[in-house]
Amino acid sequence: MYVRVVRFTDVSAERVAELLARVEEGGGPPPGVPSTGLKVLIDEAQGTAVVLQHFATAEDMATGAAAFSAMDASETPGTRASVDMCELKVELDA
Repeated sequence: MYVRVVRFTDVSAERVAELLARVEEGGGPPPGVPSTGLKVLIDEAQGTAVVLQHFATAEDMATGAAAFSAMDASETPGTRASVDMCELKVELDA
């Protein structure tokens, strides 16, 4: 599995609510994004967010990255601070 990790600053509760409503309304990833999962972590006290976008292959992750990079900044929870393109090596659940 591959995970695109995006960090955001300047995150407001209003923008998060708008984003979550769009995600729930869409019922899946945006067109052209072959994502297999999504996790959104919000730190309201710091005004930051970390978004984990899951993909089956590195190629799918690159395709998704291209689509997300082309998105308007108003469609994100805040200011994009960094993007990491990772291969998941270990996942443990209690």
